[in-house]
Amino acid sequence: MKQEDFAARFEPQWRALEAWLTRPRGALDDLDAPHLYRQVCAQLALARERGYSLALQDRLNGLVLRAHQRLHGAQARLQSAWLRYIRFDFPRLVRREWRLVLLSSLLLYGPYAAMGLWVRHRPEAAYLVMDPAELAQYEDMYRPDRDSIGPGREADTDVAMFGHYIRNNIGLDFQCFAWGLFLGIGTILFLLFNGLQFGTVEGHLVNAGLAKTFYGFVAGHSALELTGAVFAGVAGMKLGFAILAPGRRTRVEALKEAAKVSVRLMYGTAAMTLMAAFIEAFWSSNATILFPVKIAFGVSMALVVAAYFIFMGRGAGGSRNARSAVERGPAAPQEVPRSSSSSLP
Repeated sequence: MKQEDFAARFEPQWRALEAWLTRPRGALDDLDAPHLYRQVCAQLALARERGYSLALQDRLNGLVLRAHQRLHGAQARLQSAWLRYIRFDFPRLVRREWRLVLLSSLLLYGPYAAMGLWVRHRPEAAYLVMDPAELAQYEDMYRPDRDSIGPGREADTDVAMFGHYIRNNIGLDFQCFAWGLFLGIGTILFLLFNGLQFGTVEGHLVNAGLAKTFYGFVAGHSALELTGAVFAGVAGMKLGFAILAPGRRTRVEALKEAAKVSVRLMYGTAAMTLMAAFIEAFWSSNATILFPVKIAFGVSMALVVAAYFIFMGRGAGGSRNARSAVERGPAAPQEVPRSSSSSLP
């Protein structure tokens, strides 16, 4: 087939694809764009094979590249952005905010450890933080004769509990983050209160002879859940301290800059809390798993979490000067591969 006949035959398809590319993303139409895109790919391959003019090949190649980016580029950018965020951006962001991570850890774990030890030595101290009905409810949750252990086990299935833990844990993290807008004081009080409550529950359950059941339940997911709470505290204090001490910037400008960091930090925090909820629902609550196995799994998880934030994101691939993939996205393809198969004449 001569080039003129070839162009005349398929020009309507090329114009249709060009018209589709000029429409806003998400516009509704009857055009089967993916099918038309594949047809033009085959036509480009055929034009190359037959040695048609470079002008025609360049036109088809540009058309195919634009259609490819329109059809697949957004998904590819999102996947690339999340992969880079997990591999480089999240752990590097945590290390860069190490001072606030340390402060948030002290605010949560300090009261946790202090209250736990106090309740262990003076059991009546537990009633300073929680009332007897609440403590009795926790005792019932961690009875060793229960089929499923842990809070909220009134749900019928582990899947239902998974949803319950997601709503509860992510809700707590978001509150910790959002309360930071009150000059960071809300986040600080939230961390202190939760630390006191966690320590009270632990000390009381140990005194009640339920240590094995309690530690077997919390071991698997606590590294992810508590670390996520610490990071939520960092995100909240980042907002509050920007308002409290904006430096030479206006408070609005300082808050905007801090929010960029805080929101990116909360992406990873939400992912950690989601994983913790999955483990809590399907592993931690399972009373048939042996206690040593649960403890070994919990220690392994703690080591994995620590190693991730210490070592991940270093090296050439995680250069400090590299732009985040969340902002830049992947590069567009430079050339369309030649296709050896075509149904065209």
